[in-house]
This record gives sequence, structure tokens and C-alpha cells, in this order.
Amino acid sequence: MRIPLTAALITLPLTLSMAGPAQSDDDTVNIGVPAWPGITVKTEIASQLLAPMGYTVNTREVGIQIIYEGLETGDLDVFPGGWLPAQEPLYTPLDESGAITTVANNVDGAQMTLVVPDYLYEQGIRSFADLDDNRDLFDSKIYSFGAGSAASQVLDKAIDNDAWGLGNWQLADTSVVAMLSAARNAIEREEPIVWVGWRPHWMNLEFDMRYLDDPKNLFGENNGESQVLTLMGTPYADSHANLVSFFENFTFSAEEQSWMINEFGQKERAPDIVAREWLEDHPERVQAMLEGVTTRGGDPAWPAFEASL
Repeated sequence: MRIPLTAALITLPLTLSMAGPAQSDDDTVNIGVPAWPGITVKTEIASQLLAPMGYTVNTREVGIQIIYEGLETGDLDVFPGGWLPAQEPLYTPLDESGAITTVANNVDGAQMTLVVPDYLYEQGIRSFADLDDNRDLFDSKIYSFGAGSAASQVLDKAIDNDAWGLGNWQLADTSVVAMLSAARNAIEREEPIVWVGWRPHWMNLEFDMRYLDDPKNLFGENNGESQVLTLMGTPYADSHANLVSFFENFTFSAEEQSWMINEFGQKERAPDIVAREWLEDHPERVQAMLEGVTTRGGDPAWPAFEASL
């Protein structure tokens, strides 16, 4: 789905190498945006907040690796999708070298681990420990969303190490669309299935599903608890204190971002419309986001945004 152009959200070339070095000045914010619905809408919300403050947001639709490289080189200024622990191999070297600054965890309640439909959970399949005893029920198969993905790497390792007795299990490794299509079909027929689930995502709104307990924390501490970090290139963060203050406040609940993903990714509503609806429906949240933030001219940001409504 193509992202419509607005006055405040400009889609630039698909690779940074095509665009050349970023010519960012003090009123321009270059944000890396992978093709993920949640980050697309979240970035549009940031754009609509920053525009009345005198900033222009340029989005770069590129892959994760290029985004991290762009933060390091200064071709990109901000990335609001640093999902940890999934992106640790890309994040950790730049964090340790000081090339990037972690500004905030912008999603509260993010998680990734295995899930089953409600009816299986109620039947007693509530933990990774319950899977192998029911291997025939599942045909020894776990659905994931792509070879090489962080989730599939976790599960491949678990199978190799026979964690939770999964040694003879296999991954049905396809794509996000195919995996969720299989989950939907199984739920409609009340058939057994186990797949990789995460929040925020629209599946949490449309599927009656439950996250399995994993005391071994295969997907990370606290049963796959995740962070979705807002990252900045360190030189940019050091010279843009006002924007650091803004992005420190720019946070959402997993439920809020699941709604955004559903509205854009499933209902196919334009991201600028979804963003505007969220902003108009949450004035108190917006005012809190703009607390201590100023326009480019030094005036309080909230009255400037309020006037734009």
C-alpha cells in the first residue's frame, strides 16, 4: 500500500544511496520508516504534531539494516521502530559505540511469543510445556513468518536444543500474511494451531487468542516482553534538544498502536486520516506529548497544534 503525500509527510527514495547524503537542517527531521503499518501511522502522527511547530518530516521508506546504517552516518535522524530484543544484532554495536541515542520506549506492553486460540487455552494448553504432550494435535508444527526472521531464529534454536521437547517439531515458515491466514482459517474451524504472535498488531483485536507462558524465556525476559525504541543519531540528538523532548513524550500503549495497525493495515484507511482521527480523539494525550516542547520560534507547542485543529 502506497503512502499518500501530505504537506507534512514526504516519501523519499527507497534507498539512502539513491538519495545521497541527507541535507537536514534544523527544521527538517528525516525518519526511517520500514514497511510496517504501526510505524507508518505513528510517523504520520509525529508529522502532524511537528508541522505546526515549524518542522518538516521527511520519511525514508527503507529496510531495517539501511535505517541503522543511516542513523550511524547521519543520513537519517530518527527511527521509532527499534524493536528489542529482536533487533539486538543491529542495535547493540551502534549503542555500544555511542553512534545512536536511545530516546524512549514508545510502546508500552509490547510482546512477542507463541500464541494459541482461546479454545485451546481453555482446554489446558497454556504453556510451552504443554506443547509436546499435544504434538499430535498440532501435527508437530509451529507457524512462523519467514526464514531468517528473529522469531524463526529463536524457534530454530529451540528445536536444535530440544527446548520444551520441541526437538522433533518443524516450522511452517511462510510470511506474516500466510501465517495469519492459517491462524484465521484454523480459528474459524476451531482447529488446533500454534503460531508466533506479537503486540502491538491487529491480530490482538481480531483473533480470540492467548499468549503461552514460557518460564525459559526463549523469546526474551518476562515471556517475550519487548521494547519499541525511538532512536536518534547521537550528533543529531545532541544538537536538537527540543526534538529529544518531543520524542521522549511520544509514546503509546500496545492497544493504541494495535488500533492504528488495524485501521491502516486491515481496513486500508489512509494513514493521514487515521493519524488525524487519533489526534482529535485524544487531546489530553497530545497535550501531554507536547509538555515542555516548543515551536521553532520558542513558543509553547500545544497552543500551536491546537490552533491547527
